[in-house]
Amino acid sequence: MLLSYPRPHRPNPARRRVAAATAALLTASVLVACSGDDGPQRTVDAFLAGWRSGDLQAVGLVDPTGNKVPAGDVSREIKELSGELAGTPPKLTRRGDPKVTKDIATATVQVEWTLPGQTRWAYDREVRLAQGDDDQWQVIWEPRVVHEQLTKGDRLGLRREASPRAGVLDAAGQPIVAPRPVVRVGVQPDGVADIKKLVKDLDAAFKAIRPALVPAVDLADLPERVAKAEPGDFVEVVTLREEAYRQIKPRIYDLPGTKFISDKLDLAPTREFARALLGSVDPAQADDLAAHPDRYVVGDLVGHGGLQGRYDERLRGNLGLTVVVERPAEGGKLEPTGTELFRREPQAGQALKTTLDVAAQNAADSALRPEARRSSLVAVRISDGSVLAVANGPGPAGENLAFNAQVPPGSTFKMVSALGLLDRGAVTLDGPVDCKKTVTVDGRSFKNSDNFELGSVPFRTDFAKSCNTAFATLAPKLGGDGLAAAGRTLGLEGQWDLGVDAFTGKVSTGGSLAEQAAASFGQGTTLVSPLAMAGATAAVARGRFEQPQLLVDPAPAKPAPAGEQLKPESVSALRTMMREVVTTGTGAALKDVPGGEVYGKTGTAEYDNNPAHTHAWFVGWRGDVAFAVFVEKGGASTASAVPIAERFLRALPTP
Repeated sequence: MLLSYPRPHRPNPARRRVAAATAALLTASVLVACSGDDGPQRTVDAFLAGWRSGDLQAVGLVDPTGNKVPAGDVSREIKELSGELAGTPPKLTRRGDPKVTKDIATATVQVEWTLPGQTRWAYDREVRLAQGDDDQWQVIWEPRVVHEQLTKGDRLGLRREASPRAGVLDAAGQPIVAPRPVVRVGVQPDGVADIKKLVKDLDAAFKAIRPALVPAVDLADLPERVAKAEPGDFVEVVTLREEAYRQIKPRIYDLPGTKFISDKLDLAPTREFARALLGSVDPAQADDLAAHPDRYVVGDLVGHGGLQGRYDERLRGNLGLTVVVERPAEGGKLEPTGTELFRREPQAGQALKTTLDVAAQNAADSALRPEARRSSLVAVRISDGSVLAVANGPGPAGENLAFNAQVPPGSTFKMVSALGLLDRGAVTLDGPVDCKKTVTVDGRSFKNSDNFELGSVPFRTDFAKSCNTAFATLAPKLGGDGLAAAGRTLGLEGQWDLGVDAFTGKVSTGGSLAEQAAASFGQGTTLVSPLAMAGATAAVARGRFEQPQLLVDPAPAKPAPAGEQLKPESVSALRTMMREVVTTGTGAALKDVPGGEVYGKTGTAEYDNNPAHTHAWFVGWRGDVAFAVFVEKGGASTASAVPIAERFLRALPTP
């Protein structure tokens, strides 16, 4: 139904009046329309609402000659003129009341489009109205209403120009991800003699590459892809880093039908280099496009997981945008007219600077490389808390076990228990503490690994040999919350802000006497991450807690405050015991590692009700580097975690 505003009848034909009044606009004085219900502003507002909704049935419409125009035709033409912007109608705002000259009213309207990346493109347009024979105000429709440079048949087109993606930098300010040589391995169908034999030979060659250099290559669909391709096509099989390609080049280069293209891709120094922490950059996936249709289009590069995902907007910058006028050419294809209506230059992304040290990260990755189980290694510089390396072994892509695991710490937590006992004066280095084969606390039995017993020995020996029963016996001296209090002095359970998600631990507090006994050697309900234990170990080496830091720019807004100085006599005794773990105790395999004295604590942690099911740990430090090693279902720490620690320390450069 058309909006109607009654006025005294005027017999002049609408077409003649519109033409005459339009000419009179050039010289006539302008009057401001009153704001009552009979003014043209209501028609303007109805038109703007209909423009956005696509329904103009409530508005009277005429062309510049005064002929009526069907509302459906105008709605369709507005959508066509909007072209690539039709999916996001503009915000339309009337600026003040329309101005009336005789029988013509003119309203100023702000048209504001929201382009990808929340880019604002705004301009003012004039909407003219005329009074018809029935005294209704009718909108004079013409394509210029949408934009002054549009004519019938035009379309708005949107051109995108990708901005240079910024890098993730290491501690030296160098890009971790940089252009590196690769070789694209493919097959040319008309050169293949025997596709089944080719698949078999390629499969054998790919399996010979170290897994760290290339993911598993699935060749199951290669025969079908080759059969469907044109004879001279390049059917890509896999893209290999140059060093991986060199390993198998003699086996695949002369195979009938194989072809090779050298290229460069933005890659980390190695395939495994801090992979879960860094994340990846890949073409936009279906879920990216569905979640952010205004941000991504097919072909855009998007950060997924880790730092690349969390800081994608910062790293990718702002793409360049140009709104152009297009017209249908022969065959209906749209072609640009050469008219640009709006332009925003691409803005390069901002880099992330991290504390990662390339040498330390390579050492950590190489240490985990032979390990087939899920595992992780975190290294922290003691002097300033900088995270030097974040390595994760086999496991789901993107799983940062090093920061986010929530697992029992086992006997590595004796480091925390011992500090609490020393602070309370409950033990001394040489004070005797009985290490029995088994003890029973509140009806629950505790034993040592392999059921060993030491008898009455100095506390330092209980620690070096990792006697569970001795700590279970001492647990009451910590009280219900003593263990948690000691953990907090080392930063556990703290509110850390590293710029990425991280679990800082949950220490058992209260509970039964049996729970307190179990918690004293890292069982019970206590949970930690490798990062949390690396931070706690660095605190012991340093003499006070300082939150590990990973991002330098942008710096986290709310890092945890530094802890108070640890009691010198307590921390000195604890360091002595952690050194003896290596010289005479469970970490003796590390005593001949070059580069300085190694301090540490082994740990074996039960993770269910089967004593044979255990995680393996080692925490320690050498020089200015503290670290934590974790192996899921690793069994005895001396058989899995300690060898990883040794490989790491031997590969880690010394000052």
